[in-house]
Amino acid sequence: MSSFSARCSALLLMVTLGAVIACNAGERAAVPIPPPAVDAALASAKSQQTAVISGGCFWGVQAVFQHVKGVISATSGYSGGAANTAEYERVSNGDTGHAESVKIVYDSSRITYGQLLRVFFSVAHDPTELNRQGPDNGSQYRSSIFYASDEQKRVAEAYIAQLDQAKVFPRPIVTQVVPLKAFYPAEAYHQDYAALHPDNPYIVYNDAPKVAHLRQEFPDLYTGK
Repeated sequence: MSSFSARCSALLLMVTLGAVIACNAGERAAVPIPPPAVDAALASAKSQQTAVISGGCFWGVQAVFQHVKGVISATSGYSGGAANTAEYERVSNGDTGHAESVKIVYDSSRITYGQLLRVFFSVAHDPTELNRQGPDNGSQYRSSIFYASDEQKRVAEAYIAQLDQAKVFPRPIVTQVVPLKAFYPAEAYHQDYAALHPDNPYIVYNDAPKVAHLRQEFPDLYTGK
């Protein structure tokens, strides 16, 4: 059985047993998540920047950021491993070094890097779980921020320290902040998966609630596109 089929079969079994875990930020924050105290300034003119993050199955993370104001595109893919292992069946073994990741291209005159991270920590995943999100287990589902510049590293590390100091979550944040070496787009059938398969049980129980929480918690950042 392929790992893709195994994921779907496992979820259907969980539904049958009534034990589905919706990974819409896992343990909810104990207090509202504040904006980052350290952040990049909004650009004075339209400018495309890139952010790469991972936090569980890329279907849901992609779906969230496709609904964020200022995001031009969100692409599912793989980061952390070599080019020759950047394909779904191999990544699903959990031994390639890759994480299921999402590359976000955004207009930095409309949204900042720190605002993207606020959404990432608030609704896209549970940052207190390192190698597990909802029903998915393994290092390929780890919580990571792949920084592409010193500024991104500075903002990410300062924000994690800020949230931990404020005890926003009931447990410490375990998100890794690591340099971006490369991003490899995932296979075509993974792209826009949540939008194309809204009735898939995995999407219904794990990913649709994330988009709903985005709309509820960040109405100023939500776009229905």
